[in-house]
Amino acid sequence: MKKLIMTALVAPFVMALAACDVDQTKEPELPEVEVKGGQAPEFDVETADVDVGTKTTTVEVPTVDVDMPGDAEGKPVTGDE
Repeated sequence: MKKLIMTALVAPFVMALAACDVDQTKEPELPEVEVKGGQAPEFDVETADVDVGTKTTTVEVPTVDVDMPGDAEGKPVTGDE
């Protein structure tokens, strides 16, 4: 179930990226920097409590009968003609 949910969340982003055509027009260049001291930020994150489970359900599925013109008439096509 988690894989299905993750797929449903990630699929639109993947499709959006696939719809883009990106061409690099300039080579990147890293800046010259000097780092002294500092401190990495600290975060206190409270996430939502999500309960995921499964249940068995009976689903009524309709029956479909398709009658195509020419069904059961003539010689079947096998590809060896």
